[in-house]
This record gives sequence, structure tokens and C-alpha cells, in this order.
Amino acid sequence: MAGEAPRWLERGQLQSLIDALAERGYRVLGPVVRDGAVVFDAVGKASELAAGWRDVQGPGQYRLEKTDSGRVFDVVNGPGALKAHVFAPREPLIEVSFEKVGGSFRARATLPEAPRLAVLGVRACDLAALAVQDRIFLHDRYPDPWYASRRAGLLLVAVSCTRSASTCFCTSMGTGPEARSGFDLALTELDAGFVARSGSRAGAEILEALALPPAPEARLAQERGDLDACAAGMERRLDTRGIRDLLYQNLEHPRWDDVAERCLSCGNCTQVCPTCFCHDEQDEPSLDGTRSLRVRTWDSCFNREHAQVHGLNHRPAIRHRYRQWLVHKLASWIDQFDTSGCVGCGRCITWCPVGIDLTEEVAALREDAS
Repeated sequence: MAGEAPRWLERGQLQSLIDALAERGYRVLGPVVRDGAVVFDAVGKASELAAGWRDVQGPGQYRLEKTDSGRVFDVVNGPGALKAHVFAPREPLIEVSFEKVGGSFRARATLPEAPRLAVLGVRACDLAALAVQDRIFLHDRYPDPWYASRRAGLLLVAVSCTRSASTCFCTSMGTGPEARSGFDLALTELDAGFVARSGSRAGAEILEALALPPAPEARLAQERGDLDACAAGMERRLDTRGIRDLLYQNLEHPRWDDVAERCLSCGNCTQVCPTCFCHDEQDEPSLDGTRSLRVRTWDSCFNREHAQVHGLNHRPAIRHRYRQWLVHKLASWIDQFDTSGCVGCGRCITWCPVGIDLTEEVAALREDAS
């Protein structure tokens, strides 16, 4: 567990790690190339992972480049995070059956039969995002049993970042680039192999089964240098000093009109965000009237209908919806959950079709306030 000596995993032993996870009943997901991006998908062989690929990201830009490197985890992130594996994009919550005679009905919760899932290649920012979602969905007073069911079967193999994308700003949010907590196993990839650490009893048992030798001091020194260089070289910054009050005090700033002229209100940012959890619930009755499902689906505060309540829309214009998203993410989230809703992964910048950058929006407000 945490505090145990780091181990050394040769590059050729990565298959042994995948096999050890599968032998323990886990369905293994890892970063693979699909449809021009790197996403988490089922893997059984190390050769299926995205070795030799690197991502190039910028505002509204994402592409993969083939490299001569043999590194497996050189792509920082893709559009997908852990969210979909614990907070499903669409899932039934309750099934109601109706008796044709007598008019009675029965309702039962439709809890998922969640598989044991091991995710290989989780980044530090996504570990931080999962901790935020845990705080929301596993609240002591109001735990969400559907989320809890999936979360219980999740084993996380993190990979600390030794390079960043141009849209990353995890150092500003204190969430990376090094995986420090929230994982079962953590790897740092070097050219020759991986420094491996355990963060839980399950992770320690896997390392013990692999019988890995202690990581050489030279490898640990190289790891430290690579992690420090990644942090120092991060291009983007978000000044979080007094950010809650800054946003609250500028709710009528003309910058909201400026961003509204560019924003398409498409909701891409909320779909790729690893912490956004807006959702809708709808009833889906069967055609014969004998049963109905209450279904929860992802939604977005950028959808106009999301703010529609009894004939009144509280956020009719795009400026209102963008303001709602940014102020909630960086200010009122702190009031509600005692943490920021942003982990600095930069996905909202990369996957915005028009390249809106929340770090620029906050900087513009701060400049006018100074």
C-alpha cells in the first residue's frame, strides 16, 4: 500500500499486469485508438494499447500523431474519462408494473449488475474528478445506489503524466501531474519501463503476485525529474485566488455577452467534463400500459430545456447558460461541495468546436476587476 517501496515493471511485463487483473475477475479497460482519438476500451493484450501514439491538443483541436517512441501512455487524455463507468450516460432507475385488474402497481429499483472493472491508464486529474463525484454521489445522507454499485467494483491503475497537452492546467488546480492518491496501482512510464506503486490492499496484492524487484534509485531519480519537468512545462494557468468572489461579483459583466457570441451552446464541454453531472429523468411507458421505466440520462446546462420550469425558462439566452456553467463549476460548486468542480484536465477547451478557453474567460474578468 501507500508507503511501500516502489517496484520496477519492465515494459514486457505489462501483459503480466493485464493477465493478473483478468485472473482476479476484472474486465480490463485501457487506452486504445478508435475513431481518431484515444478512448478507454476493453483490452486483453498489451499490444492493443495505444503504444507509439501522441496527442496534439489545442483550443478546438485534437489529433493523434504516430511516433517512434515505444511508450504506451504517451497520449495524455482523450474525450472520455471515468465518469461514464460510474455515472452511466443512460440507465433505468425504477421499473413500475401495473395490474390490469384492481389498478394496483409495484415498483422496484433496477440496480445495475456492475462488473468488476479495472481501468488502466487513469490520469491524476481524473482521479481528482472521481473524488469530486464520490463526494456528490456517495454523500452520507443521500448516497446514490446506482453510482455506488458501479463504484464498488472499480479498480484503478493510474499513470502519472510525464508530458502535458497544451490545454492542461492541472498544476493550477493542485490535481496533477503526479498521481498521489485515489488509485489502487500507479505507474510512471519511463523509456525502459515503469515505476509501480500500490495505493490499496488490492493493488499491493497484485504487485506481490507479480514479484517485481524494487525500483532502482536511478529510475526513481529519473521519474522525479520527468514529473517535475512536466509540471514546470505546463503551458496553461488558471489563477484561482479569490475566484469564487471574483465570479460572484461579475455576474453582469459584458464578457458574458462576448463569450455568448462565440458559444454554440452545444454542450460538448459538459459531456467531456469528468465532473459535470447534470441529468434528466423521464418515464418510458410500455405500449401495452403494463409497465413503465424511470430512466436517468445525461443532460447539460447548455440545453435550453434544462432550465425550463412550468412554462418559465430561467436561462433563455446563451450568456445565461455559459455563466451558469462557469460560475457553478468554479464558484458555487465550492459552496455546495467544498471543492472546485474543475480539475484542470483541459477537455472542455480541446473539445469546444470554437475553442472557448475558460482560463481566458476568467483572466479577462480578473483583468477588468484589477
